[in-house]
Amino acid sequence: MEHPAMPTQTKTRPSATRDAGPVATGSPSPATGGATSGITVSTRNGVTAVTRNGVTNEAKLGDTPVTALHGYDDQRPLAPSRGLTTRASSLHLRDAIFERSLRLANRFRVIRTIDVAAACFPERPFKASLTAAQRAVRGMVKRGLLRRYRTDRFQTVYGLTQPGVDWLGDHGHDAASSVRRVSDMTNPEHRLWAQFLVVCSWARGLRAVTESELLHDLNANAKAGTRNGSSKAVQGYITVSVHRRGASVRKHLRPDAVAFDVEGRGVTWFEVDRSKRGSDRQADLAALVGAIGNKLADGRVLRRVVVMCKTERIERDAVRVVEQLAAACNQLVLTEGRRHIRRQSDGVYEVMAAIPVKRQDSRTALIDEQVGHVIVQMLPIWLPKVRIDVTNKWSTDGWFGDNYLPYKRPANLSLWRVPGSPLVPTDDEDGDDG
Repeated sequence: MEHPAMPTQTKTRPSATRDAGPVATGSPSPATGGATSGITVSTRNGVTAVTRNGVTNEAKLGDTPVTALHGYDDQRPLAPSRGLTTRASSLHLRDAIFERSLRLANRFRVIRTIDVAAACFPERPFKASLTAAQRAVRGMVKRGLLRRYRTDRFQTVYGLTQPGVDWLGDHGHDAASSVRRVSDMTNPEHRLWAQFLVVCSWARGLRAVTESELLHDLNANAKAGTRNGSSKAVQGYITVSVHRRGASVRKHLRPDAVAFDVEGRGVTWFEVDRSKRGSDRQADLAALVGAIGNKLADGRVLRRVVVMCKTERIERDAVRVVEQLAAACNQLVLTEGRRHIRRQSDGVYEVMAAIPVKRQDSRTALIDEQVGHVIVQMLPIWLPKVRIDVTNKWSTDGWFGDNYLPYKRPANLSLWRVPGSPLVPTDDEDGDDG
């Protein structure tokens, strides 16, 4: 069956003279993009100009420069930043990440991915930091430098293997394998959080150590200060009077971790509370808060007590202990040896003491002065649960961009130092893992 022929329409194009000048138009033609590197726009005079990343390159018609119309611009995004690779090669950065992570595993014997994120990438937003840490840990596990374990509480932890020890040895560091010790750990949650606070303190530019490292240093210094190299072992960092069952008992207390102030001889004392305190531990906390402003075993001064709580119930219990102590102390006249505790904000309390000051007439006056703070806050238990994909339901708040780690900085103190990259340190950065 034959179809009738469709009538044809002849398309005509207005003739144009080759190499003729541009034709003036009544309105500007839309911007056109093709294989050219910029966006070319047409002006009312028919002359083109190129605008790229907010900079207009003037086109010329003869000797007369003209610019593009206002409102036209290159809408393409700027080239992505290369980050640290502009300051160091990717191979150097990989080795720096491996070295820092493996030394962390050798020092603490067991680590988590979030420890690597805080130690190597504190300057990045949390998701970017966690992504980089996961990539680094996968690479070290694949090469056999770290070994992965799962605890009884379903936490993923990593131990240093013998190939990891050899890798550190090749880079000038002494180390020992920790896989046998990690394999025997059932629930190292307390030590994991304590060492995480130490790593966070490093990121803020503070020197910090765990309980075991502190006692090792105290006893090493004690032995070095004796003639025959032997002395009584140091059992605690501070000695307090604990009021318990109607009696006062002298007791040595030890922190879970400590951080040393950059300026002065102040010390921040960390307590990691994974469970509700019983009556004895509540009395210890009250005595510790009452000792703020006193000297410690190494001659430094206790300036802050930070209680990190795993649950809201534990946090409320710790706040109640501080509030009860404040109510009992504030009823008394502030004299030498006593403390007044005042609430600054949620979970933050300032501690006042009467400091004796000698006057010019040789008399002594007591002046009220702030000697430290008590800070009660939640452990960031939600951060290790964050997932990078769309299934994530946990918040990323509490990272180094917020005033939260290693503790909430009181309003009357200086702001936290913004973390920089420890992988490519600048000349003015001090060592952070002392």
